[in-house]
Amino acid sequence: MTGGPVWDKSNDAFPRSCPETMTPDLSGLSQLGRQTDAPTSPETAELERVPNPHAGTLYLTRFTAPEFTSLCPVTGQPDFAHIVIDYAPGNWLVESKSLKLYLNSFRNHGAFHEDCTVAIGKRLAELLTPTWLRIGGYWYPRGGIPIDVFWQTGAVPEGLWLPDQGVPTYRGRG
Repeated sequence: MTGGPVWDKSNDAFPRSCPETMTPDLSGLSQLGRQTDAPTSPETAELERVPNPHAGTLYLTRFTAPEFTSLCPVTGQPDFAHIVIDYAPGNWLVESKSLKLYLNSFRNHGAFHEDCTVAIGKRLAELLTPTWLRIGGYWYPRGGIPIDVFWQTGAVPEGLWLPDQGVPTYRGRG
């Protein structure tokens, strides 16, 4: 295997199976497994978290939203982005349905590209207190200029396998 992490048995407990005791208590979640109305704004969207069954293990989780949309706060026209969220979980994981609903709540929200991207990263960092988090917002051109926005919580932890976000810079048709 190349390019991936090396598992060091001396620093990490490796469960051979997931016993029933590892099933997290999901009773406090309000959206998972239920029909849920789409939130009307990022401020009203409820992001939820679940316990990390591998807390203390350094690993990366990636969420990709290739069809993220928001509105230009000046013109009201739609803006489109490819959002990539990478994080090294601490004690918490983001519940993915709540993340999907939160990201979709930007659809009718007017904000500049930088505001949307950084606000998402900060809200996740506040909710999860991850070991590390970064977000890349790769925005499609408006007015002929693509805008890429990047934010992270700090330096990449040593030993974390961090693949490229895989989104090429905008090249247009040229």
